[in-house]
Amino acid sequence: MYSVEEIMTLMDKLAQTELDSVQIKDQDMSLTIKAKRPRVVEIGAVQTVAAAPCEPAAETQPKQEKEESGKPVKSPIVGTFYEAPSPDKPPFVKVGQQVRKGDVLFIIESMKLMNEVISEADGVISKICVENNSPVEYGQVIMYME
Repeated sequence: MYSVEEIMTLMDKLAQTELDSVQIKDQDMSLTIKAKRPRVVEIGAVQTVAAAPCEPAAETQPKQEKEESGKPVKSPIVGTFYEAPSPDKPPFVKVGQQVRKGDVLFIIESMKLMNEVISEADGVISKICVENNSPVEYGQVIMYME
C-alpha cells in the first residue's frame, strides 16, 4: 500500500511530465492518477475585416451640450484629452480666450502619439466640456467656440 506522501509525490512528478495519466497496480489495489491539463484547440486562420467608420455615440454627449450656442469642436479620434503640452505648462486655451485659425486648442493622445487639434476658424472659447487627462471618444464634443 502507498502512503499519502508517496501518492502526492507521484502526482507532482506527473505534473512535471507530458504524460496524461499514470496507473499503478499491485496485488491489493489499483491506482490511476490523471493530470488535469488545459486542452489545446487549433483554430484556423483569422480573417481581418475592416470596420465601418465610427459615428459619434449619442449617449456619450450630455443633453445639455445640444443646447449650447457656438460651434462644437469635436475629438477627431479616440484617446486621452490634454489641455496643455505638459503638466507644468499652462493650458492651450481657456474659456473666454480669443483664438485664431491655426492655433492649437488641445492634444489627444492616441496609441502613444500626441495629436494636436488645431482651430479651423477664428473665435472665442465659450465652454470646455472635458476635464484634463480624461478619455474621449471619436466625435465627442470637447469645447464650443463662438
